[in-house]
Amino acid sequence: MALGESAGPHQAQSVSIVIPVYRGATTLAPLLSEIEPMMHGFATPDGIDARVCEVLLVHDQGPDDSDDAIRTLSAAYPGVVRPVWLSRNYGQHAATLAGMEHATCDWIVTMDEDGQHNPADIGAMIDVAVREQSTLVYGAPTNEPPHSFLRNLTSKGSKWVIDTLSGSRNSAIFHSYRLILGDYGRRVAQYAASGVYLDVALGWVAHNVTTCPIELRQEGDRPSGYNYRTLFSHFWRMVLTSGTRLLRLVSVLGAAFAVAGLLYAAALIAMRVFGDPPAGWTSLAVLVLISTGGILFSLGVIAEYLGVTLNVAMGRPLYLTTSDLADGPLGVRRASSRTSGATSESHP
Repeated sequence: MALGESAGPHQAQSVSIVIPVYRGATTLAPLLSEIEPMMHGFATPDGIDARVCEVLLVHDQGPDDSDDAIRTLSAAYPGVVRPVWLSRNYGQHAATLAGMEHATCDWIVTMDEDGQHNPADIGAMIDVAVREQSTLVYGAPTNEPPHSFLRNLTSKGSKWVIDTLSGSRNSAIFHSYRLILGDYGRRVAQYAASGVYLDVALGWVAHNVTTCPIELRQEGDRPSGYNYRTLFSHFWRMVLTSGTRLLRLVSVLGAAFAVAGLLYAAALIAMRVFGDPPAGWTSLAVLVLISTGGILFSLGVIAEYLGVTLNVAMGRPLYLTTSDLADGPLGVRRASSRTSGATSESHP
């Protein structure tokens, strides 16, 4: 079966693995040795035939000899390991999108280079996707990530903030180990603009997002590519691309100030009539409150227009057309059931 050709109900599901590479000189070879048996075909726990048809190693211009490791692995696994060379360091999400755009198989799996993601979990993720008819499956760790307590705590806290600001409930399940229906992944890679958070872009079009339990392993013997400054930058990009609710808060804040100013004005007028406030203080307080409310409300209206422009600039699609899911890899169970029923009717 040619790469990119949709798998029928009795054909092996084809899988593209996308690995963004920043510091993978020492970890890539062991990871590829685990993937190698899957290149010859494997069966998922539910009995679905699958095969890793390609592994895309996206070189994100890291500081080590990852480029040499990629060349060596490409020569060792000809036709399967495919390098994708970036002109400079763009970051993990941009590198992942670049790999997704070059993927050609039924499914796209994204995973880290450091070995903490076990390739053996891919089969279970395919089963979840077919069983739940899901176009996007995230790995859901059953153990704490192998990071410091502070980093894990801030990660959970930042995802809660994102959910609160965006009105979504998906950021809690965001994870770099993903299974994406190939058609969806390639389309997302084509329209996602610069600065867009990958999982937000996937959430715009993904149908029935689900999770699959996985167990994280220890990272390879190499330093993390993220420090707290880059993690905060990562978090802030999530905030800015998660939606326009934060902009809407400016309008709400302005309206609240305006209403508070009017109420306070009424209270100060009453004090003026029945009391003896300092001369000039009443008019100044009312002027400041009402003016502040008017300014913030005006800024909020402008922010709403900026929010509309932001969605356009980020490339958020009005719609996304795809093929019939029943004719692709998600239709394997339905097609098998029809075949079994026909067999039973022919042989009473």
